[in-house]
Amino acid sequence: MNNGENSVVVEGLYKRFGDFVAVDNVSFEARKGEIFGFLGPNGAGKSTTIRILCGLLLPSAGRATVAGLDVATHAEEIRQRIGYMSQRFSLYNDLRVTENLRFFAGLYSVPAKDVPARMAWAVKMAGLEGRERAITGSLAVGWKQRLALGCAVLHQPPIVFLDEPTSGVDPVTRQQFWELIHQMADEGVTVFVTTHYMDEAEYCHRLLLIDRGRIVAMGTPTELKKSAMRGELLLVECDPLGPALDVLPNVPGVLDTAVFGNALHAVVSDSQVTIPRIREALEAKQIKMRRAEVIPPSLEDVFVSLTGSHEPKEPMPA
Repeated sequence: MNNGENSVVVEGLYKRFGDFVAVDNVSFEARKGEIFGFLGPNGAGKSTTIRILCGLLLPSAGRATVAGLDVATHAEEIRQRIGYMSQRFSLYNDLRVTENLRFFAGLYSVPAKDVPARMAWAVKMAGLEGRERAITGSLAVGWKQRLALGCAVLHQPPIVFLDEPTSGVDPVTRQQFWELIHQMADEGVTVFVTTHYMDEAEYCHRLLLIDRGRIVAMGTPTELKKSAMRGELLLVECDPLGPALDVLPNVPGVLDTAVFGNALHAVVSDSQVTIPRIREALEAKQIKMRRAEVIPPSLEDVFVSLTGSHEPKEPMPA
């Protein structure tokens, strides 16, 4: 990863739709050859931000540059220098595989002499050798997504925006898709990706968490797991689980509670003080606590802790 060059620079970005603020004072930089993850709950402002950076929406205020070009004044030039894959399947289902590829080659002004080689590369990458004449709508979801990626990067753009690219595909296909993403990054392509899968977030070089249009944390996956939690994380094993979930949020010192598998994860201010309180509160409701211990947080814990509350949060330092 080359850290010496910024491909995307965002400074104080706002986007309003009437009285609704979808993007609220967002600032960050994404570097050349970096896989930059953009995480947040539905409606957090992720897709709106990406659409601004792709030149599809104008910002209400602030500034953003992509490949050195201002999104407010050079939208058309930006669209020719980036690849964009939307969260909804963006190809034409009634066209054949090669017809979709040829269409996007023309859309991105790929030189005629390069089109055959670029199409052959996309077919191989998507695992569609022998299916070049297949109707796109007949393909499995994983093949469609890989074909869509091939179409998005036919013109070899230096920056690629992938909006939830692996939604609906199986785990094996997701792994293969991320291998392609890392290959692009190794070749110097900046990959800007949104995802709801926390295991995928681990593959990113850096992550930005956004909630209700505002940045709440930014850093590497390791940095976020070490510093972004608001307290200690407890694993609480008890029975029955449902009633315990109602009890824990009312225990003094418990900041957040969520179900994880057959146990509860609770963010607490001080484990030594709070564990006895939890045990007492559960026993008062005839709920047996088998175990409570401090554990290291996962990215999912960080995500839930920072975006699960409706209280205002101060952004974590980058």
